[in-house]
Amino acid sequence: MQAPPVIAIMGPTASGKTAYAAELCQRLGTEIVSVDSALVYRRLDIGAAKPDAATLAIAPHRMIDIRDPHEVFSAADFAREAMPHLLELAGQRKVPLLVGGTGLYFRALIEGLSAMPAADADVRAELKARMVSEGLPALHAELQALDPVSAARIHPNDPQRILRALEIHRVSGKSRSDWQRKSERPAFPFRLLSIVLAPADRGELHRRIALRFDQMLADGFLDEVRGLMADPRLHPDLPSMRSVGYRQAWQHLSGQSDAKAFREQTIAATRQLAKRQLTWFRGSASSRWFDPQAEKDTLDYCVREFLSPS
Repeated sequence: MQAPPVIAIMGPTASGKTAYAAELCQRLGTEIVSVDSALVYRRLDIGAAKPDAATLAIAPHRMIDIRDPHEVFSAADFAREAMPHLLELAGQRKVPLLVGGTGLYFRALIEGLSAMPAADADVRAELKARMVSEGLPALHAELQALDPVSAARIHPNDPQRILRALEIHRVSGKSRSDWQRKSERPAFPFRLLSIVLAPADRGELHRRIALRFDQMLADGFLDEVRGLMADPRLHPDLPSMRSVGYRQAWQHLSGQSDAKAFREQTIAATRQLAKRQLTWFRGSASSRWFDPQAEKDTLDYCVREFLSPS
């Protein structure tokens, strides 16, 4: 018996994923399971480009607004909580749409995550102190010496993953990549079509990023962040507040940049995020790539062919 189908719609920020997925959701009479590390948080609305009420009415989304912003939500948490939604939709003879840009969440759900040593608070505190005294580049250089495979995959400006990789080595004597190689991953119980949506012209993507950010500002993004900053449970080192846009807005509202620099820094950081996302998705050999505007007909044909009875 053939496994039930699932369609993954991936892509960089501002690539048009949500618009296409909402249209497909209507056509198929199904629902979207969001694969986005910012959309899981309540109150991260404007800056996270969370779907508005009109979009949610025609394209129901799951896995959004499921955590408060002071809480930590991991890729393992995502995989554990998203899978029942896929099974439920498949049980209703619906084709779940996995939609988002968080590559690690896709990997955790589809491929599984490696078993890793538990966190060690003392080791983590020591590493954080070293990060303050020596700087993050020094810790990334240390990771490069201990585990070059992981160092190549982790961005030099990603403190959470750098500290975690060093912590794993310290508490177990084995590298993060060693643990990943030895892990047995359960098979994904669905037949998968993996689509990456990305404008062929990177200049167009950059233009859309700038336009979307300016619209966020017009929609009240800074007021949204002021409200978050007023919450005593929140601080800029939380994963939610490190999301692109929110980090720069927090710094701006704390007096670390003027309006012009804030805009330039946020657009630059969003471009860098899009570049990292594209690099991540290129690592998936089975994915089909489409320009969502120039290749819309071909994209639709690909979906119809996947869903046609064999």
